[in-house]
Amino acid sequence: MITYGAGPTGVQLTPSQMMTKTFFTEDFLLSNEFARTLYHDYASKQPIIDYHCHLPPRDIAEDTRFENLTAIWLAGDHYKWRAMRALGIPEKYITGNASPIDKFRKWAYTVPYTVRNPLFHWTLLELKRYFDVDELLTEKTADAIYQTCTDKLQTPPYHTRNLLKRMQVRVVCTTDDPTDSLEYHRKIAASDFGVRVIPAFRPDKVYAVEDPSAFNQYISRLSEVSGVSISDYDALMEALEKRIDFFHDHGCRLSDHGLEQLYHFDKAPADISSIFKKLKNNESVSVDEARYFRYITLLGLCRMYHARGWAQQFHLGALRNNNTRMLSTVGPDTGYDSIGDFSQARALSSFLNELERTNQLTRTILYNLNPADNEVFASMIGNFNDGETRGKMQYGSAWWFLDQKDGMEKQINALSNIGLLSCFVGMITDSRSFLSYPRHEYFRRILCNLIGKDVERGELPADEKWLGKIVADVCYYNAREYFKFEND
Repeated sequence: MITYGAGPTGVQLTPSQMMTKTFFTEDFLLSNEFARTLYHDYASKQPIIDYHCHLPPRDIAEDTRFENLTAIWLAGDHYKWRAMRALGIPEKYITGNASPIDKFRKWAYTVPYTVRNPLFHWTLLELKRYFDVDELLTEKTADAIYQTCTDKLQTPPYHTRNLLKRMQVRVVCTTDDPTDSLEYHRKIAASDFGVRVIPAFRPDKVYAVEDPSAFNQYISRLSEVSGVSISDYDALMEALEKRIDFFHDHGCRLSDHGLEQLYHFDKAPADISSIFKKLKNNESVSVDEARYFRYITLLGLCRMYHARGWAQQFHLGALRNNNTRMLSTVGPDTGYDSIGDFSQARALSSFLNELERTNQLTRTILYNLNPADNEVFASMIGNFNDGETRGKMQYGSAWWFLDQKDGMEKQINALSNIGLLSCFVGMITDSRSFLSYPRHEYFRRILCNLIGKDVERGELPADEKWLGKIVADVCYYNAREYFKFEND
């Protein structure tokens, strides 16, 4: 027996009492017959275009074989790490030096406690879809599941390339710094893989000017790879344009930016050249100078994207590196970020309008992290559609802390109420894990269930082919048309 719960209120349950194999069925999350028809006949059959993820291209190029289930499933997954820390599990079992099996056992101990967290459903889906494991992961089942999955990972069907093919992935857009050599993208492109792996331009370090020393180290690297001596601000933009052209030549058609918020200035707090000069001299700049530098640099980048027909993404609203003690211990991107409450609407509108004013606003996807901004972002995109490009401005899928059932439903509802769900380009994984693609299935089930419930209530006609086409478009065809990756 395992006691789930603490102290005298703990209830003794066996894993079989917690969940039987019939808990998860092929009709999971689908509450009526119309929803089931939409999912099984229209959504589930669609391939995946993953236009934003953090998969390492090296692992795809080298068709990596992971040594064990911990290596592919727990390493780098800050969603799981946060849950384990909340349960009081020591850091050595999370990012520390505990053995892979001991780390996995601690995760298995955690899973039953994640009830109503998306991790509970994701765990079920990932074990089922990749490894045909039906049992709930618990302390009791941990060792058997670990060994079964680890054994499978040693065989070719479970190397990285076949894992992508198993999930019907057609296109993967990785997230790549401007200084990246893209050598692994070249290797993938020269192979007979069959899945397109395309770089996405992520220049966040270019305008991370809070630490002048780190900024100058980065500028030195950018200068080296671009062949441009970056002695002033104009040279910086020249170097960036060369890297954009380099990425374009390697198939890139998409940029990405992670920011707390966008900025706009009617009056410059200082000349941009003088701000750059201060940075080059390792001098600190003021908050307004840093924001202005970011604003002007982003405007220049966005105009370059427009000139090349790229799309651009803005992930807005994360408050990062909150725990400075743990930042110094285990580094960034380890589970110490959260939702921020930044003011978004006015500066976002002004920034987009500055580009629109000169007809240099390219296709744009906006993601918010604070759910309080759902309707703000859903309404903002309608200000800048041009009547020429279908769905030019996109309210991006529920992201990070919001990519769970409630968050997805709220994003879909906000977009439906204020914009056009029928033009939506659908889900992303936003993940570093090769086992995250069932998140697309999760999204598709939620989408079909929402529409199915509308039909059941008499709010939409029970027209299977019409609604089925909209579902298929959101799951795949809209993204295929929007990005044109497969036709390039």
